[in-house]
Amino acid sequence: MATDAKQLLKLIHQLPITETIRVINVCGGHERSISQAGLRSILPKNIELIPGPGCPVCICPEEDIYHAIQIALNEEVILLAFGDLFKVPINSPINGVKTLDQAKARGAEIFPIASPIDAVNVAKKNPERTVVFFVAGFETTCAPVAAMLSEDIPKNLLLLMSGRLTWPAVKLLLDSDKPNFDALIAPGHVATIMGDEQWRFVSNEHHIPTAVAGFTSESLLRGLYSVLRQHLEKNIFLDNCYTEVVQTHGNLKAQKLLANVFSIVDASWRGIGIIPKSGYELTDQLSAHNARHHFPEYENQARKNAGKMPPGCDCAKVILGQIKPNECALYGHSCSPKSPVGPCMVSDEGACKIWWDSGISVN
Repeated sequence: MATDAKQLLKLIHQLPITETIRVINVCGGHERSISQAGLRSILPKNIELIPGPGCPVCICPEEDIYHAIQIALNEEVILLAFGDLFKVPINSPINGVKTLDQAKARGAEIFPIASPIDAVNVAKKNPERTVVFFVAGFETTCAPVAAMLSEDIPKNLLLLMSGRLTWPAVKLLLDSDKPNFDALIAPGHVATIMGDEQWRFVSNEHHIPTAVAGFTSESLLRGLYSVLRQHLEKNIFLDNCYTEVVQTHGNLKAQKLLANVFSIVDASWRGIGIIPKSGYELTDQLSAHNARHHFPEYENQARKNAGKMPPGCDCAKVILGQIKPNECALYGHSCSPKSPVGPCMVSDEGACKIWWDSGISVN
């Protein structure tokens, strides 16, 4: 197999494609690589690359962000979160606090961190304070959190978990009446942890061409060439096109850490609803570190529009691959990175922000 991007692109153009073939990617990192490299503009016109549900900040439950904001505003705590969460808006009255950034501006002690170790260090430096670590992320984010939890963490460190598993969202799409894609590029970083076999159900059970790919143009084009050939030749299988780091069974040590500290639960995805067995929650053995147990009074599910995207925002349709980012009526008008309405325009892994940063204009 050719490994040079130019050779792979030439091979793709030589394929006898006479119909539109829709290929969805699950990873926000993939979408950024595709957009920054301008791959859509140099591929055959009837290959449609669809951004999918690969942004953990975009699907982070609105009610969890509300919970974090209320804890930070009303309790004597230090709240920590990854930077992408700070500007994600929730549904609140006009004069209400809509983001972690706004809560911080009103005096709440909220700080961005880059890794779980930072949370441990903050808790150790402030032993008299309660420190809450708000965690949103997929398997690759939750694995280092699991490693942190496997150690003797400070008693004053609590976690508000919004971790999610990637594959159940794809299963949701495939179980729908009309899946809107013909092939799948599976996320290389998740497969590094969980193994490529996690995606075998796509090819085996749903007969959808599948390839695990990395983040270079070469790896993405290799994966794309594979699924296009599978589709054309009607020879469907799971192809690992990221063998330099992805193994069949993945990182068994990381998987064991995840299993030891997290329970798999039915979980809410913002704008989508409950997806069975798609969430990470702390086990009962770690309940003393579960912020939900310490601050249950702020889980106000009865709020108007709780859990939904902001009014007029089509982020959920973008996440599900039902529309392109620039087909949202707000894209480039009332919604931009400087003034985001929905979470897809906030996170660096959000498809709307990626398209905007890549110069893709209003449709």
